[in-house]
Amino acid sequence: MFTIVFQSKKIHPAFCNHCKIFLSLKLKDEQLRQKEHIHKKIIEACKKGDNRARYELYGLYSKAMFNICYRMMNNREEAEDMLQEAFTQAFTKLESFRYESNFGSWLKRIVVNTCINAINKRKVDLTYCEEIYDFDSEAENNDYEPEYTVANITQAMEQLPEGGRMIFSLYLLEGYDHGEIAQILKIKESTSKTQFMRAKRRVVELLKQTHGDAMDKI
Repeated sequence: MFTIVFQSKKIHPAFCNHCKIFLSLKLKDEQLRQKEHIHKKIIEACKKGDNRARYELYGLYSKAMFNICYRMMNNREEAEDMLQEAFTQAFTKLESFRYESNFGSWLKRIVVNTCINAINKRKVDLTYCEEIYDFDSEAENNDYEPEYTVANITQAMEQLPEGGRMIFSLYLLEGYDHGEIAQILKIKESTSKTQFMRAKRRVVELLKQTHGDAMDKI
């Protein structure tokens, strides 16, 4: 698992730390891309129906794809179901993969679409984050910055409304831009941007609440 821990700096986390996480995850993606040629033989074997190769490919990508499913669904059992469904679709569509992009990105798109389709089938409107406090005023009066790790942020995300959580995850952790998110969720690009900012502020607030004991010692 790729874990990042950031040192405290006198820069407000609401505007800086998400960039650090995004860049760190991008670095991991780049490292994976450099290994894509190693996986090409496995992928080609999968296309020929080699079950052993499919099992190996599943082992290479299942953990990362499960994490995406969990962040999208916010439920372990549903995430496991989405993971299996996404891989089933991926193996069915594998002939269409032409190495025009890296396999991880191609597979991630299938995983995200699988989760979105499952959520849409619920026929329940997504709930979004509301702006319920003056964040800038609070920021000026509180210099405390909690420890930021992927694990801490993911845990705080679980408490976000479904719509806000999905936008936050797609933008910050999965690397989609707001235009792409708008297309995926069928919302306005401005809505994606606003919801990301509100979700980010809520995550900061939740992390500060979680680290309340540490704040008392400052």
